[in-house]
Amino acid sequence: MSRRVRKAPTSRASSSASSPPRRPRKAGAKPRAPSPAEAPPKTNNKPNKTKTRSDAEPALPTAVETVTVTADEAGMRVDRFLEARFPGLSFSHIQRIVRKGELRVDGRRADSKDRLDAGSRVRIPPLRLDAPRAPGHLSEVERRTHDELRAMILFEDDDVMVLNKPAGLAVQGGSGTVRHVDRMLETMRDAKGQRPRLVHRLDKDTAGCLLVAKTRFAASALTASFRHRSARKIYWALVAGVPKPKQGRISTYLVKEENEEDSIMRIATHGDEGASHAVTYYAVVETAAQKLAWVSLKPVTGRTHQLRAHMAHIGHAIVGDPKYFNKENWQLPGGLQNRLHLLARRIVVPHPRGGVIDATAPLPPHMQQSWNLLGFDATRFDPIIEAPDA
Repeated sequence: MSRRVRKAPTSRASSSASSPPRRPRKAGAKPRAPSPAEAPPKTNNKPNKTKTRSDAEPALPTAVETVTVTADEAGMRVDRFLEARFPGLSFSHIQRIVRKGELRVDGRRADSKDRLDAGSRVRIPPLRLDAPRAPGHLSEVERRTHDELRAMILFEDDDVMVLNKPAGLAVQGGSGTVRHVDRMLETMRDAKGQRPRLVHRLDKDTAGCLLVAKTRFAASALTASFRHRSARKIYWALVAGVPKPKQGRISTYLVKEENEEDSIMRIATHGDEGASHAVTYYAVVETAAQKLAWVSLKPVTGRTHQLRAHMAHIGHAIVGDPKYFNKENWQLPGGLQNRLHLLARRIVVPHPRGGVIDATAPLPPHMQQSWNLLGFDATRFDPIIEAPDA
């Protein structure tokens, strides 16, 4: 449901593991019912159909072009730079032109994951959209995929969808990954060949809210919201032990560490090559003795594996995390599944045409099972909403 929300207080919190402002309610208290003035607007309002200059879809280059990276685009990955400049390009097409060396940065071949500097010159080859598909002309397999996507929708209008991505489904392709959301979105192309595009990503084993733009106009606006940090995300996790203090801020630098089989994000120091600053607020919602804790997380930055690396860093790794769980001689309580217990619970982002998109995802089945076994009440007041937004 799209609705306006009250902005959380912006009082400052201290450094790593310091406590954000004390909440006014007792733990577990239910939030008050909204007054009529705060009630969410009806969801059947039609967005404004009037075309503006910002609605104009950028033309894809039909010949080689060289563009300059702006200050706002500095630090973006090569593949995301292309997606932002030319919404609608398929993931496979972007990977293909990069792999073939058709895209160059300052005269050199680039990798999809390379970060761009302001002022860099990017050579872009001719681009194309995949061929249009006539509505209704899907194969049986494509129709099932289309229906599966439709069943995931938490919110939808003419510009935007929010999907409830299940745990175990990849968002984009990679080595050995054939089935993923980006490929599934091909079944939603319109008669002009335009397809919904991903606006952000979730790890394969993370469930929950995934934002998708249905138009180039929306893709451009929503990508800018993430770049300018005006989108707010809240995650739920089950972690080993109970963090102390029960509310705090984690601030570190993270850098990717590659090996032959895999890559992880490790804690780094300021000035390390490739290191990026990462900030996360956390709050304990409920505990199971001192063995487990349900924590709510609000990332300020959006680094790869940020929440997983940060919780492991403070000694409270997320249950079922195959990469970052670092508790020795720790036994998984009986009845809990050894799967990543991390949910993208809620996303709040400005709508491209005004107002606010505010979507919430339910617990995935394996986390619901754990909540039931531990006696956690998913309707409890979530104290993370009072954490600062920066």
